[in-house]
Amino acid sequence: MADNGFISLEKVEKVFEVRRKTGFLRRERREVRAVDSLSFAVARGEMVGYIGPNGAGKSTTIKMLTGILTPSAGRLRVAGIDPSRERRRLAHRIGVVFGQRTTLWWDLPLIDSYRLAHRMYRIPDARYRENLDRCVELLELGALLDVPVRQLSLGQRMRGDIAAALLHDPEVLYLDEPTIGLDVVSKAKVRGFLRELNAERGTTVLLTTHDLQDIEQLCSRVMVIDHGRLVYDGPLAGLHEAGESERTLVVDLERELPPVEVPSARVVRVEGPRQWLAFPAGQSAAPLVAYLAAEYPLVDLSVREPDIEAVIAKMYAEKAVS
Repeated sequence: MADNGFISLEKVEKVFEVRRKTGFLRRERREVRAVDSLSFAVARGEMVGYIGPNGAGKSTTIKMLTGILTPSAGRLRVAGIDPSRERRRLAHRIGVVFGQRTTLWWDLPLIDSYRLAHRMYRIPDARYRENLDRCVELLELGALLDVPVRQLSLGQRMRGDIAAALLHDPEVLYLDEPTIGLDVVSKAKVRGFLRELNAERGTTVLLTTHDLQDIEQLCSRVMVIDHGRLVYDGPLAGLHEAGESERTLVVDLERELPPVEVPSARVVRVEGPRQWLAFPAGQSAAPLVAYLAAEYPLVDLSVREPDIEAVIAKMYAEKAVS
């Protein structure tokens, strides 16, 4: 295990004790191992996707990295700091965005949450103004600053949360489902902002998401966790290869036809003039689309990404057989 990672975990474990009622006055204790001998390192300035099925241990890992939870065993460091022992010191060096929960003050205008962060983190006035102006411009928050947080849409609130996490210039940004429930336009704005943040300031980003497009557009490296263990660490293309995952091309034709014949794809479903074609996830859809447009009466089409849980399930099934 390399010790020179900006974020470093070595054989980290997190065990929870769960009590279950088994009779009128009887309770049974059992241990749940949420994170199991987890080791990895993230270099300063990396953008890494951290993915896996629900209950795999992603959120538990993030909570240990922020100091909210203490590891049951192992060694964990963020920027040389032990999060659980020096949580307050670490708080000034990290930013956290949880897609399902907001850090903004619900009944106050958005700008008031930023003013509170200004004081709480003791951000120098000039730096606060510079960071706020930059976030407001790039995340298009200008018209929302005086709006109570409870009146914001999910996409608006998410952009507001990201800005709040960055006002104090964190060196590390943890993003837990930052694009969940967002429309296409909002997702594009958030992804563009994060790319620029990483390129300009070298902010280290650990991103957990179920949206593979987040990973494809932002991260050169992806780690997969399942049942608390790291099962893959490498490029996204390698993950698709390991899981033999497939994308789906949904094609609407002018009329009902027999299953179309397209090189390197297969029809998996037909309903009237609509057909579903599966093709390898690492393969570009462009040649398939060009072929269909030239050979068939095409009306519309869309591409559906592989479900990450299905990819991981297939990886595990193959490991079990071997």
